[in-house]
Amino acid sequence: MGTHHRGTNRERLALDLVIKLNRAADSLEARMMRHVRSSGLTVSQFGVLDALYHLGPLCLGQIAKKHLRTPNNITSVVDTMEKSGLVERKRSTEDRRLVRVSLTDRGREEFEKLWPEHVGAALRETAVLSAQEQAELCSLLKKLGLGSCSASADVDS
Repeated sequence: MGTHHRGTNRERLALDLVIKLNRAADSLEARMMRHVRSSGLTVSQFGVLDALYHLGPLCLGQIAKKHLRTPNNITSVVDTMEKSGLVERKRSTEDRRLVRVSLTDRGREEFEKLWPEHVGAALRETAVLSAQEQAELCSLLKKLGLGSCSASADVDS
């Protein structure tokens, strides 16, 4: 179901796109993250593990920026993860204002258990699109995400 807005064709198309994009993202995330939730982790916790595993130790602000969350939200997530023994905080010796978050051995093991299933879920969920369609969608989403989507197409008619 699309928008019920009674504006111009261009307005209805834009709203319909946003609705479908949000619903698709929510639905995809729900299916992709079933295995994460069943492990007892939240989606945010898995995101932190993912970032630290692939990028190495990061400051809270860097983690927040990577996951489009507020630093306060990430601080709360990391607090819980630290209590669970998945991550640890270390103050920088060069700049004591900086605190880096890194994986513990337990956090690394937990992520390595979950990652293959996550990759498998991504393959299954995107199999409805050809490789060319996936590449095209990636390009379009990047364009939309960067805010460079041109409204030059006249769809008001």
